Amino acid sequence: MATIPLDDLLRLVIEEEASDLHLSVGVPPTLRLKGLLTPLNISVLTAADMETLARGLARPDQMERVSTDGSVDFGFSFRDNRFRVSVYRERGNLAAAVRMLPLRLLAMEAIGLPPAVRELLELPRGLVLVTGPTGSGKTTSLASMLTKINDGSPRHIITIEDPIEYFIDHRRGIVNQREVGVDVPSFAEGLRRALRQDPDVILVGEMRDLETIETAITAAETGHLVFSTLHTTGAARTLDRIIDAFDSQRQQQIRVQLSMNLKAVVSQLLLPRKDGTGRIAVFEVMINTPSIGSLLRDNKSYRIHNEILTGSKYGMVALEVSLVDLYHRGLITRDQVVSYAQDPEVARQLLGERSAI
Repeated sequence: MATIPLDDLLRLVIEEEASDLHLSVGVPPTLRLKGLLTPLNISVLTAADMETLARGLARPDQMERVSTDGSVDFGFSFRDNRFRVSVYRERGNLAAAVRMLPLRLLAMEAIGLPPAVRELLELPRGLVLVTGPTGSGKTTSLASMLTKINDGSPRHIITIEDPIEYFIDHRRGIVNQREVGVDVPSFAEGLRRALRQDPDVILVGEMRDLETIETAITAAETGHLVFSTLHTTGAARTLDRIIDAFDSQRQQQIRVQLSMNLKAVVSQLLLPRKDGTGRIAVFEVMINTPSIGSLLRDNKSYRIHNEILTGSKYGMVALEVSLVDLYHRGLITRDQVVSYAQDPEVARQLLGERSAI
């Protein structure tokens, strides 16, 4: 018998407004509150406890995937709340991470997405990447973007997700959401099939492998607006990550394709608020101008950050500028500005500080 029944744990997540619940053998159930892990003051979980909790979360076929693949990700509903669940094996035992999704999807303005992002939603075709580390809010930002498109124009939106986290209703457009492992075998296969289903907009939940990256670029090239994510921070690192996925003989071709079809990279982080009341999003936006396209083709991605710093007239926003803005608004600390900046020296200059060198 588990230390606390699963239903009680999920109720506690909801009541405490925790973002995540972690379940692992040898430690008590642990909540993530305002970005910090907070163990419950109860007994540690045993292997038998974890077996009971995992089987309460996952269906028998999902547990079978844990046995064969080592982990499974899926959506889970409890009392009108939606959770994203990952059940996995570690050191021979079961473990689980349960993330609570907001009941109401925040609007783009409430999330804090920069104004230039809204203009991207009106593009007829191209590739838009939303990047950031795990847990930085990429899925929430993308869902708010797709909802904006769905509210504003009669377009056919197809998503390939693992798992589906936010359900998006048909509004002015038609939205078909496909889950990897349930509706389609993989991101790459789902994307290939989507091209035959008359889409206007395609969301690929994650560009995990070479085949998916290649197909996403081709889809953008052939007249579709494609959104996807990568676990990278910053536009230059994102572009290097994509290009490095290809062998050296193809990298120049991919640089040329990206220079023509990539429209923007939106990077985001979630930072603890200074007053301890939660977390706040900070963004970097790179718009693919002719100058940046030229840098891409010439393999000079290391110069892209400077283009972003000086590209505000095109709607670009440097991460350092976003951080300093949050600091001046009293929402984060000076130390956070410097520690999260891609270029701490630029951050110090924007703060009006002299170089430490």
